[in-house]
Amino acid sequence: MELVRETNTLTKAPARLLVAASGTGGHLFPAIATAQQLSEFQIEWLGVPDRMETQLVSSLYPLHTIAVEGFQQRFGLGTVRILSGLVASILQVRKLLKEGNFQGVFTTGGYIAAPAIVAARSLGLPAILHESNAIPGKVTRWFSPLCAKVAIGFEAAAAHLPRAKTVFAGTPVRSQFLAPQPLNLPIPDRAPVILVMGGSQGAVAVNKLVRECANAWFDAGAWVVHLTGNNDPDAESLKHEQYLSMPFYDNVAGLLQRANIAISRSGASALTELAVTGMPSILIPFPFAADDHQYFNAQVFAKAGAALAFRQSELTADLLKTKVLYLLSDAEYLKKMSEAARQLAVTDSAERLANLVRELFDRK
Repeated sequence: MELVRETNTLTKAPARLLVAASGTGGHLFPAIATAQQLSEFQIEWLGVPDRMETQLVSSLYPLHTIAVEGFQQRFGLGTVRILSGLVASILQVRKLLKEGNFQGVFTTGGYIAAPAIVAARSLGLPAILHESNAIPGKVTRWFSPLCAKVAIGFEAAAAHLPRAKTVFAGTPVRSQFLAPQPLNLPIPDRAPVILVMGGSQGAVAVNKLVRECANAWFDAGAWVVHLTGNNDPDAESLKHEQYLSMPFYDNVAGLLQRANIAISRSGASALTELAVTGMPSILIPFPFAADDHQYFNAQVFAKAGAALAFRQSELTADLLKTKVLYLLSDAEYLKKMSEAARQLAVTDSAERLANLVRELFDRK
């Protein structure tokens, strides 16, 4: 009699990954783009109550929130409170990682990264950190030595992280920036377009400068699409048929693909979007960014020939008006700026980061 041997195939459970990203689009969008590449993982999210992740993430991944604050510049009573809160949040995240049987942490920095990294390290779990700025923030500088790997968005950041195991990966961009997007705005096909964007919070000082310049740009035939943010009390003060003003716009990818010039802050995510769309730009770094990191981000683009960069304090309406008119008049120069911007783009950044996560999990 022939014996039939039956084999049982055991299905391996997917690895569980906790993504810690909170606050601004600069932290959240790269994390979401990376997470979407890791479909074979079971992903849950760590955030903070009442921040952007409660709207952007909760419909995509299970969201856990903890109360944690940024670090003070100077030591004082506020610092003691923040440190006490940090200890409590570390214990919360440690419990979450342990009870949820997570195998590791991926974070895009910011203050939520601190408890996530420390809690993971205390349990012997790998933590992978992505730092998007040319000048790493305090949390990255302090806690990156505890990470298995630190992926950097600018190669210049490596010099500021001598004790970290860094790997250049660029900064992930949302998938819509990598494919043509239709733009449903009433702009004539041949009209030059100036896009003004101040980041997720808007930029009131930049908005004021732009409105002072706009009539000269209209006279030159240009249209201005102005993303003002929600904090500008004079957002409705300028009216013109060639001027489209709105607090935000969902299809920024389509705007960048259509525009001729962008006037922008220089957060890492905004610069990534400018690079992948080959957008010539005038960069005005946010003057109060931590460690002046937006200035150093902008310098990377300026030195590459992809942008003109000006500190807000030195930029007058007359200077901005003149520079934009000059760029609009020189198609060859704009083309060179566009090519330089594309040279800075890392279009497969999300895939690089996802592969880094896979490699460390396989090794573990």
